[in-house]
Amino acid sequence: MSWHPLERAAVVAALREAGPGAPTLCDGWRTEQLAAHLVLRERDPLTAAGVVVPPLAARTERRTQEVGARAATPAAWEALLHRLAEGPPVWSPLRWAGDPAQLAEYFVHTEDVRRGGADGRAVPGRPREARHTAALWTALRRMAPLLLGRAPVPVVLTDGDQVLRAGPRGDAPATVHGDVGELLLWAYERPAVAHVEVTGSPEQLAALEAFRPQSS
Repeated sequence: MSWHPLERAAVVAALREAGPGAPTLCDGWRTEQLAAHLVLRERDPLTAAGVVVPPLAARTERRTQEVGARAATPAAWEALLHRLAEGPPVWSPLRWAGDPAQLAEYFVHTEDVRRGGADGRAVPGRPREARHTAALWTALRRMAPLLLGRAPVPVVLTDGDQVLRAGPRGDAPATVHGDVGELLLWAYERPAVAHVEVTGSPEQLAALEAFRPQSS
């Protein structure tokens, strides 16, 4: 079973509830820019490429702002959310890429909307079934080398059951403990709102605080 359609539905619901103009955890983006990003990612390959290709980054941001600005009226906002809910067009590789490309993206951006207010850390996580949790662990294991490869100290991510080692090798790692969804947010540079407990030596904690600041 694929779980990204549930996260797509969740981000659409969160965006609809928040409405345009609401804050998100993405710097410089309110809800309309975040919705535009998700739509352009699936429907405009050149714009999507700017997320990972620095020379295209300015164009990508400009297009994101332009499309977001068009969602100023209730009808235009609903049209943008409808396009997001529809998913990728048939020609897009993201149409068939499944959870590996889509699950973490939609999970994290749902929380960007849900926790984007003044006290985002007070927002509770969302309940889910065990197979969904397992899929999020698969996503975290897949992305950890990229997200945490430059961690300053060895790190163990754990929910008390599953264990994932990341960062440089070492015999005495720091530990980040929490639900897998919260671990994803911590790994994806949202530690200020992630419900996690970080433990280690004072030196490790200071290094991790510089790497993933707990306050924004």
